[in-house]
Amino acid sequence: MFNTLKRLLGFSPELQDTLQQNCFRAKYLVIDLELTGLNPKQDEIVSLAWLPIEDQRIFVGQSEHFINAHVNELKQSPIFHGIDSHALEGGVPLVLALQQLRPLLDKYVLVFHNAELDWLFLKNAFGQFNMPIAATVMVDTMKIEHKRLSLQGQEIGFDDLNLAACRARYSLPEYLTHNALTDALATAELFLAQLNKITSGKGIALRQLV
Repeated sequence: MFNTLKRLLGFSPELQDTLQQNCFRAKYLVIDLELTGLNPKQDEIVSLAWLPIEDQRIFVGQSEHFINAHVNELKQSPIFHGIDSHALEGGVPLVLALQQLRPLLDKYVLVFHNAELDWLFLKNAFGQFNMPIAATVMVDTMKIEHKRLSLQGQEIGFDDLNLAACRARYSLPEYLTHNALTDALATAELFLAQLNKITSGKGIALRQLV
């Protein structure tokens, strides 16, 4: 609670205004990464994708999806995302994707499923290419779900907060493929379902979700 309040107070006046607006009026950018592992200091971004949400509409036509051509070591990660060394050959340097993503960070509220992990990887990647980024507002569908289940007094198991399990609770369909763009779309759908469930369709101040 204290950390959340401290973080909110640290936002600029412009971001404070963003936090006060109705969650249904905010503009969102849903981002997903595929990784070689879970350690931001050792592992790498294999692919990243994003798509916007405005006025409760997901703009799939404005989505972007990149594969990082310069992954040093895939490790066992192709088991999860299916991107092998051959697929990497069709990718682009990660810096090109980051150059397209960077200006969007100031225009949108960011949405992740497990924001802490993905944002750490993104911050490291921007830092590696000497691309400074400012503080930004972000929401995490996993944390939203954790809070919602906790308030209901439900026990939360190890896999109860993964993307598929969260979607299932809202009767959202299962996606058979697993890549950054599919997961970004799945997260966007989950986020809209959560907003409508939590607010009964009336909306709340965005700061209540951060």
